Amino acid sequence: MKYTYSAAFKEQGGKVYARTPDLDGCVTTGKDWADAIDQMGDAMSAWLCVAEDEGLKIPAPTPQHKIALKKGEVFSIIKADTMEYRAKTDTRAVRKNVSLPAFLARLADIHRINCSQVLQDALMAMF
Repeated sequence: MKYTYSAAFKEQGGKVYARTPDLDGCVTTGKDWADAIDQMGDAMSAWLCVAEDEGLKIPAPTPQHKIALKKGEVFSIIKADTMEYRAKTDTRAVRKNVSLPAFLARLADIHRINCSQVLQDALMAMF
């Protein structure tokens, strides 16, 4: 799933601190602005993956004009893609037993087609 939220950033003591007000506890830091933005994308993706997995309610994004900024903070829009995040971080192979018609299995063997890879590619294209 793809999500977009406002994140608040503040530079202090040589670091950039970031939080996503709509996602309770979703905070991170970066060594500079670009790093903080990247880190916030990862933090949001991780937070949202847990919420998806646990069946938790994922809040709708609040419009920026309705979010109270703390002194010295600025907003940025941050996108999170939980499918992309999962693809990068959960690379474990899980064995699945599938059934194919015998003629397709035979043709796949003859043409040296990796059925697991074809299934992975098809599922990724769906999501």
